[in-house]
Amino acid sequence: MSINVGQRAPDFTLFDSEKKKVTLSEQKGKNVVLIFFPLAFTSTCTKELCAIRDGYNIYDTLNAQVYGISVDSLFVLAKFKNEQNLNFPLLSDFNKDVSKAYGTIYEKFIFDMEGVSKRSAFVIDKEGIVRYAEVLENASEIPNFSNIENCLKSLNS
Repeated sequence: MSINVGQRAPDFTLFDSEKKKVTLSEQKGKNVVLIFFPLAFTSTCTKELCAIRDGYNIYDTLNAQVYGISVDSLFVLAKFKNEQNLNFPLLSDFNKDVSKAYGTIYEKFIFDMEGVSKRSAFVIDKEGIVRYAEVLENASEIPNFSNIENCLKSLNS
């Protein structure tokens, strides 16, 4: 199943790296950026999430809450977040339900791993509607942050 621009974002509740539940539908009133990434501690994922960390003021200025999501456990994500000084929540989709709902999961990944999140980005507006969707098949690529920023700017104009 793939998610298309203009449709309601599938709701979910996941634990963050602080062991707190985060529910998407409770984020109404602010724009949300979901960043799915394959695995913590890998080079491209680290580069991607650190780029978000370093430019987080852009998201803050545009009234957007960023959530990083992977199938890693919340314990792994807590260590990754701490070591990289990430300034936004990381959510554990350990059971892969959210990755499947958003159509962003590899059936087969490197080293015979199954069920790893594809690198993807979704912008969800204040009403819960998907306004931007980018699902990358190549795990070494990163989402187009300029397009994400432009989408958020259009939502605030």
